[in-house]
Amino acid sequence: MEKIDVLIIGAGVVGLAVAAELSKQFKDKSLVLLEQHSKFGQETSSRNSEVIHSGIYYPTGSLKAKLCVEGNQRLYQFCREWEIPHKRIGKLIIARNETEIPALESILAQGRKNGVSDLEILDRDQITKLEPNIRADAAILSPSTGIIDSHKLMLRLEWLALERGAIIAYNHEVMKVDSKGNEYYVTYRNPTGQLESIHCSWLINCAGLNSDRIVSSLGINIDEIGYRIYPCKGEYFSVTNTKSSLVSRLIYPPPLKELKGLGIHATKTLDGRLRFGPNAFYVETLEYNVNENHAQEFYNAANTYMPFLNPSDLHPDMAGIRPKIQAPGDPFRDFIVCHEVEHGFEGLINLVGIESPGLTSSLALAEIVKGYVH
Repeated sequence: MEKIDVLIIGAGVVGLAVAAELSKQFKDKSLVLLEQHSKFGQETSSRNSEVIHSGIYYPTGSLKAKLCVEGNQRLYQFCREWEIPHKRIGKLIIARNETEIPALESILAQGRKNGVSDLEILDRDQITKLEPNIRADAAILSPSTGIIDSHKLMLRLEWLALERGAIIAYNHEVMKVDSKGNEYYVTYRNPTGQLESIHCSWLINCAGLNSDRIVSSLGINIDEIGYRIYPCKGEYFSVTNTKSSLVSRLIYPPPLKELKGLGIHATKTLDGRLRFGPNAFYVETLEYNVNENHAQEFYNAANTYMPFLNPSDLHPDMAGIRPKIQAPGDPFRDFIVCHEVEHGFEGLINLVGIESPGLTSSLALAEIVKGYVH
């Protein structure tokens, strides 16, 4: 059985960022990344709004707030350095009527507390100058919100990890994990279907929707410590191309209570398309179909601030699933990034519940992991 220093499970954007960072920092360590799919980012990382968030919404002092604000700057810098396609197009968080203005004021105060210093409040006339086709009484302008080509980002992180000596093994599904002393024995199914094992000193769990299964495999009670994943699905509908040009920024209504999601909002793609989504509902099975019957729900939400839309303008686009650790009805839950020494697992680093703003926070999350490994 092969012995290595560092094993990472999961080649989503966070696993790739960790692999790129650790292979740069620890050139003398052997590092392997195992991914069950045939290529990177096949789940949450490639099925989202591709937004670079600014860090407005999350409770002050939370990892989501801190890492989003830090990650925003890191990601823009990385995009410039490596020529990753992106646009700092800005976002409007709107009040569709006077009753929503107090929510805006609360969001503005929260964003400033979190260190987002470029937020502005706009009145109806200022909104009309920026977005003449939007109906809103007031808005927060977040200039540092942008969009990114997440595939190109992951492609570059993969390249950097490989260039720095990491091994990335696709079609390798982790079946179980055992610990003996301070070492971890990982059994995986290889591309031919055979079971093989590898052992390591550092095990970094970036398995996204399967991250709780990895933890549970080690005999840890995931319900007791709050690591159980509750998959939460979000669907997107795209807008007829002829109407996509009527909006140039991201447009968000005030977020849903308890941050189950940020509401059905309007996002732009780098090629100029306009999309609505995601909605948010908990699911038990992982499938990515878009229910066409939800088009009316999307139209009803979008039409409150985009009166130019007709129901026939919306078409099913894609769906994604978030690895939430917040059960239905539960209050806010933060990212879990934990070196599990207190649970008796020296060398085990769990990243669990890495949902939005995980893409924005990916490089900052990798920095935290680097601080644990020695």
